[in-house]
Amino acid sequence: NGTTNFILSKMENDMEYEAALTEAQELGYAERDPSADVEGKDAAAKIAILASIAFNSRVTADDVHTEGITSITGQDIMYARELGYAIKLLALAKKEEGLLDVRVHPTMIPLDHPLATVKDAYNAIFVEGDAVGELMFFGQGAGGLPTASAVTADIVAAAENRRSGRSGRFTCTCFQDYAIKSLDSIESSYYLLIECVDRPGVLAQIAHVFGDNQVSVGSVIQKSTTAGVAEVVFMTHKVSEGNLRTAIAGVGALESVSTVRNVIRVEGGGR
Repeated sequence: NGTTNFILSKMENDMEYEAALTEAQELGYAERDPSADVEGKDAAAKIAILASIAFNSRVTADDVHTEGITSITGQDIMYARELGYAIKLLALAKKEEGLLDVRVHPTMIPLDHPLATVKDAYNAIFVEGDAVGELMFFGQGAGGLPTASAVTADIVAAAENRRSGRSGRFTCTCFQDYAIKSLDSIESSYYLLIECVDRPGVLAQIAHVFGDNQVSVGSVIQKSTTAGVAEVVFMTHKVSEGNLRTAIAGVGALESVSTVRNVIRVEGGGR
């Protein structure tokens, strides 16, 4: 999504979310009501179409787990970069063990991944095929002229279809019927930003809750301490979403933990 990519790119340069959104609206990249973009709805509609075509199975926007970028802060972006990642709003579609994993959410991807280099109002589609390997299609994704170009192309196609008697240019060859993978069963690495009391034994308490829920921690970094409250970044190894959510609830219930401020999925990086 070009609008969210523009906003996140501005936040990488230390601009606050609200200021970045306002600039996107002034430039015509975001609508007056930006919710379709910043809440991930536009990306969900697009990935539903792409998944239907790619996997020959009907996927609708209602099938897509969707999260936007409104919870992302400048601190998350700064910490991600320190760890070697960029944060992007990704729409992902994968076929795994006869199930479709289709979702939209902020994602940390390695800085050396091609998608991490896509900045400003540009967007990209990254495809991995059995025979062709990895492909990326890149171009402007927001603004008046790119939108007008796409709309004009659709009008021309509709006119051609009407003249020739065809029903449409794009059809879903949905001869498969894959079920959608439940969110609890997906596996990912995760970034967690937790505020907790700065005293001995607190990290051990958190680690104990993680261990009880089969969450393996890859790294722990204490980022700052203010008035006896520490900010701690955890990076996990791959874990099921269901186990992680149970662990987060347990950590949040600890008397020594102020809040779990953010949880972001991580793609790539070999974790």
